Amino acid sequence: MGGQPVRLPRHVQRLVAFLALQSRPLHRVYVAGRLWIDLSQEHAHGCLRTTLWRMGPLPGPVVEVTSTHLALAGAVVVDARQLEACAERVLHNGAPARSDFDLLTQAAELLPDWYDDWVLPERERLRQLRLVALEAAGEGLIGEQRYSEAAIAALAAVGSDPLRESAYRLLIRSYLAEGNAAEALRQFTVFRAQLRRKLDLEPSPRMEELVRQIV
Repeated sequence: MGGQPVRLPRHVQRLVAFLALQSRPLHRVYVAGRLWIDLSQEHAHGCLRTTLWRMGPLPGPVVEVTSTHLALAGAVVVDARQLEACAERVLHNGAPARSDFDLLTQAAELLPDWYDDWVLPERERLRQLRLVALEAAGEGLIGEQRYSEAAIAALAAVGSDPLRESAYRLLIRSYLAEGNAAEALRQFTVFRAQLRRKLDLEPSPRMEELVRQIV
C-alpha cells in the first residue's frame, strides 16, 4: 500500500487476487463458493467472514464490502489489468510507446505457482494476449526500422513460448533486418532442434523460406 509491500495471510491473498481478476462486483455467495469450493455453504461463508475480518488492519481500503457484494476497491492498481490494457493499445496502434514496450517485454506470468481453478484460464488468456501483442509490437517496430527493439519483443515472446514459430520468425526477421545474419541462423538452429526434440516436427515452409535468405 502506498508503494510499500504488505504481507497478507494466504486466505486474504486469495480473496484479493480473485476480486482483482473480476471486472464487476460479485455476490458474496459466489465468492465464498468459488474460493472454498470443497466446503459446505455455511462453512464457506464463515471462511469468507473470517477473511474479511483479517483484512481490517490493512493501511487503506482494499475491498469494497456491502451486505450482498464484494469488489476490489477502485483505487487499487492491478498489474494484470494494466497488462491487458497495454496489449489492447499495441494491437490497435502497432509500434508501442516506450512505457508500453517496457510493460509488455517485462511482464511476469500471472500468479505463478497458483493452481486454483479460477487462476489457470485467466493465466493462459493473459499469456496468449501478451504473446499476440508482443508479435504485433515487433511487426510495428520493424516497420519503423527499430530492429533492436523488435528483437527484444520477439525474444520476450520466445521466452514465454519456446515452440512458437511465429515468434521465432519475427526474431529472425529482426536480426536479418539489422544485418545480423549469424544470429538469425543461430536462432533458427535452436528453434529447429527444440521442435524436433520436443514435438518431432520440422519448421514450416514459411520458416524454411525465410532462412534461405541466409544460406
